[in-house]
Amino acid sequence: MPGRPFVPGGAGAPPDDRDDRGFDRRDPRNQDRRDLDRRDGDRRDGRDVDRRDFDRRDPDRRSFDDRGDLPGGYRRDAPDYVPGGFRRGDIDVRSYDDVRRARREFNENGRVVIREPGRVIVRDDDRYFLRHDETERFRLLDRDARIERRGRDTVTIIDRPGGTQVFTVVDDDGRLLRRYRRGPDGREVVLIDNSYAGPPRSIEQDVVVLPPPDIRIPRDRYVVEADTADEGAIYEALTAPPVAPVERRYTLDQVRYSPTLRARMRSVDIDTITFDTGSWQVTPDQARRLATIAAAINQAIQRNPQEVFLIEGYTDAVGADVDNLSLSDRRAQSVAEVLTRDFRVPPENLTTQGYGEQYLKVNTQGPARENRRVTVRRITPLIQQQAQQQR
Repeated sequence: MPGRPFVPGGAGAPPDDRDDRGFDRRDPRNQDRRDLDRRDGDRRDGRDVDRRDFDRRDPDRRSFDDRGDLPGGYRRDAPDYVPGGFRRGDIDVRSYDDVRRARREFNENGRVVIREPGRVIVRDDDRYFLRHDETERFRLLDRDARIERRGRDTVTIIDRPGGTQVFTVVDDDGRLLRRYRRGPDGREVVLIDNSYAGPPRSIEQDVVVLPPPDIRIPRDRYVVEADTADEGAIYEALTAPPVAPVERRYTLDQVRYSPTLRARMRSVDIDTITFDTGSWQVTPDQARRLATIAAAINQAIQRNPQEVFLIEGYTDAVGADVDNLSLSDRRAQSVAEVLTRDFRVPPENLTTQGYGEQYLKVNTQGPARENRRVTVRRITPLIQQQAQQQR
């Protein structure tokens, strides 16, 4: 809709069969990425290729891949730099006034780019696209998280008691490549693997347009209202198969940015959690209402440690498009943090995305607490289907 934010809404191979970036050497699809790395000044084997030559050949990539200033005052050589143009100090933002004060807008290759703590929003014509720092939630939950540079990728590592580790791998643009859990015995459980699709594409290329699914179950089972449903109904919705056939495996970004793809999975509308205007904070009394949702998610993960759930954030229709998109994304992350901090839901089994004022629950352009909400849906069959079939 013009003027509204548009957000196009597996165990791995044994370590011996993966290169130092975690890609399966046996999979020919990963060769393109390795070839690109070598052409783009890969330094892992000791070579020191001047990447400025590559930047001159591809001006659209230059602003993301140089080592100096990024628009908005970010520097890649700063000690607090996080891939994607973010900073570790961004996690200390407490209010939306802080966000607005720190926000910077500039023109990049004919597009308006807005940088703010932990988020980048791009305006292309009348559409808005949001990308967030994939490691911010993990650093908030564990201030001892380790960050390591491996080739052109950055790995955030969470150490848990007993020797379990959680790895989040992002590229130079901050895009999530892989997220996996490694047990004390060295065995890995891969939850999200976008590397199989080759080099990252633009957001527009990740939009998947599918026919709307033919919903043949009652509406209250397709979208479950958490305030009226019992634990059994919530668990059923969060473990149910797709309501329409899923023909292939998709990347996480394709799921995030493609409404008709997400619509193939049932959802739970967490209407027990609403937010004050301009806030993403979950109050203590509302946090307690997440207990039933958390119990269902934990039970599903216990049954299948590879489960992945998408937490979606929304706003009402009041306010600027950019504010609503950013605010909704922070609301989704805030709920995900509460699920982990208060109810021990493993953070690696959750992912988040905000959708602004899209998909209003109450069709009004005025303030409505019912529209300031979050939704959760299981996306495991969408991002792991092919991998599961091959095992």
